[in-house]
Amino acid sequence: MPNSVLASGDAVNMLYRTHHGWLHGWLRAKLGNSFDAADLAQDTFVRVLRHRHELDALREPRAYLTTIAKRLLLNHHRRRSVEQAYMEALALMPEALAPSPEQRFIILETLQEIEEMLAGLSLPARQAFLMAQLEGLSHGEIADKLNVSLRTVHRYITKGYEQCIMVVM
Repeated sequence: MPNSVLASGDAVNMLYRTHHGWLHGWLRAKLGNSFDAADLAQDTFVRVLRHRHELDALREPRAYLTTIAKRLLLNHHRRRSVEQAYMEALALMPEALAPSPEQRFIILETLQEIEEMLAGLSLPARQAFLMAQLEGLSHGEIADKLNVSLRTVHRYITKGYEQCIMVVM
């Protein structure tokens, strides 16, 4: 095994031992529970492992860990929001039409993937794209609903497609 790999592994090990407890406490304060905080702390260090080559130039380890953890925290909140909205929609559905647990899992995973794909869009762009794709509204109808020009609606929908293509590639 090359020395550079061993050195970067040692750096991750040192970073983990030195800052894991602090990061877990920081996340626990943000999330309000220890279980999710532990998961996100571990996910943070998994990301660190993927980018361990960057540790050589690291000057502020807590700032680095916080940046990664904040991104994971945002994703965590997005996932929970999608899950909550889906569960509310299921509660309104007649029991006879409710999907099986397996179908629920697949639907929820798909919704979370869509949310991640569109996360980089502004709220109006996301709304326009979803109105076009899910509701089948015309550009004129979307422009009226959002109170924007047709050109803006076209730009929003194009951005939506571009965002989806970038995620898939």
